[in-house]
Amino acid sequence: MPTYVVTTQTLENYGAHDGSGKFADGKAYWKVKGGNDIIVKGLDRYQDAWAFVAAIAPSTIVWKEIPISVQEYWEWEAALSEKWEDDDAYDFFLQQAQKRTVNPNDPNSYESLVW
Repeated sequence: MPTYVVTTQTLENYGAHDGSGKFADGKAYWKVKGGNDIIVKGLDRYQDAWAFVAAIAPSTIVWKEIPISVQEYWEWEAALSEKWEDDDAYDFFLQQAQKRTVNPNDPNSYESLVW
């Protein structure tokens, strides 16, 4: 069974900090922020990994985390190793990314996930 990495994009609604944040009220002011790489195990299809992350990601009037791409873990890791020339930085980043590993069959893996 493959392991997938779903990359997300974070959006923050500045209009919700001092107003309703609603489009209908003219108070929506969304800004693109960072994102995360979520490692997904336990699913056979990349579409299911993508949909699973969409289902567990935060989505409020203030903050949204939206999946924007998915790839197999080996592809993601290969690109990561090319990006980080420093082995210590690569190892640190990889260890941090492993903390965002989820499995739909193990609710404990995602119920306490810190976005």
